[in-house]
Amino acid sequence: MGMTSEFKQTTIGPAPKTWDVANLSDVADPRIRWSFTGGPFGSNLKSSDYVARGVRIIQLQNIGDGNFKNDYEIFTSPEKADELISCNIYPGEIILSKMGDPVARACIIPPIHDRYLMCSDGIRLAVDQNKFDTYFVFTQINAESFRKSAANAGTGSTRKRIGLTELRALQLLCPPIQEQRAIALTLRDVDTLLDSLHSLIGKKTNLKQAAMQQLLSGKVRLPGFTGDCKVRKLGDVGKCLRGVTYQGDSDLSTHDTSSTKRLLRSNNIKNAVVNIHDIQFVNAKKVSAQQILKKDDVLICMANGSKALVGKAGLFNINDGYEYTFGSFMACFRSIYTEANPKFIFYLFQTGLYRNYINNLLAGSSINNLKPSSIESLAFSMPELPEQDAIAEILTDMDIEVASLEALRSKTFNLKQGMMQELLTGKTRLI
Repeated sequence: MGMTSEFKQTTIGPAPKTWDVANLSDVADPRIRWSFTGGPFGSNLKSSDYVARGVRIIQLQNIGDGNFKNDYEIFTSPEKADELISCNIYPGEIILSKMGDPVARACIIPPIHDRYLMCSDGIRLAVDQNKFDTYFVFTQINAESFRKSAANAGTGSTRKRIGLTELRALQLLCPPIQEQRAIALTLRDVDTLLDSLHSLIGKKTNLKQAAMQQLLSGKVRLPGFTGDCKVRKLGDVGKCLRGVTYQGDSDLSTHDTSSTKRLLRSNNIKNAVVNIHDIQFVNAKKVSAQQILKKDDVLICMANGSKALVGKAGLFNINDGYEYTFGSFMACFRSIYTEANPKFIFYLFQTGLYRNYINNLLAGSSINNLKPSSIESLAFSMPELPEQDAIAEILTDMDIEVASLEALRSKTFNLKQGMMQELLTGKTRLI
């Protein structure tokens, strides 16, 4: 389909006739000499320059993909920041990354402190407010088209890096300032909703963690339950089963067949959830009947190059008509239903006590590998089955609520991406 009469062809694609193309260097405030200057790491800062509180130093890992990550706080003294005044950056300005994946990712400096100090891989962009809206420019930088241009202009195969000359030459579409502000206001409203959802998810998650701590430890008992909790080994209430051993590619297929089973591995457990992304398909003859996963089996990572990942667990509740099994570096814990609620057992696997058990089992060993007997030897205080059922129901309802909010956040994010595609290219006009 050709362009309508209201559009023109530009160096970066079609755009409304009233829109211009600007280099990123054109966007910078000309009164701020150091708009594109990197920062102070290396010989400029010594160990004695780091202090408990002062001017916060922004590191590469603080520059999120569209948001400021408030982790990894380090500070230098105001005196040192004054000495490195060219590397100071202020709330409301944009900071971009010279390297990483994606390269030139950006965030707006938050008003938590009066000023910050940039790292050597950060680039300060103070926008010329007379011609450009900061939030509009920030949104354009985060648009897919700009990201592709930055990646193409960058160098390096495993970790991209972009120089100042290349970054300054990158282009973006710019409508008149009033239209920029209208677009920015609309997209900012969606970001505000996303921020509120993110905050609510965090609060609900923390509430669930507190409930787990109280209910699973027996410190708080549910109304109507007064019986004693008993310390029981997992081997008394279920069985830990090791996964399938197979021969490399000779026992694997690229897709489902009548002679394969779907195979789950460590990467299929993320944040205590079992997912079916990037699964394998293994010869069914290698799979015993007990290695076919059942509903509410707890899938466990038994071996991994990283000790931190050994012991991570997820509840299997996939019901899509396929039969699933699990690899030899995995295991599943299968509860005896008359002895323990499988979801209650799963939540025990999310506690700090369980993590401490796993760390103690791995301590002093160079081999990050658990045995089924190791899992079965773990002991927990457990109430009677009816109270386990009630606790599992409460925690499951809390998980469902968090999952619902996460789904809403994902839909809202996708909506924003669609809005950006329409608004930032002029396909949909607000003025």
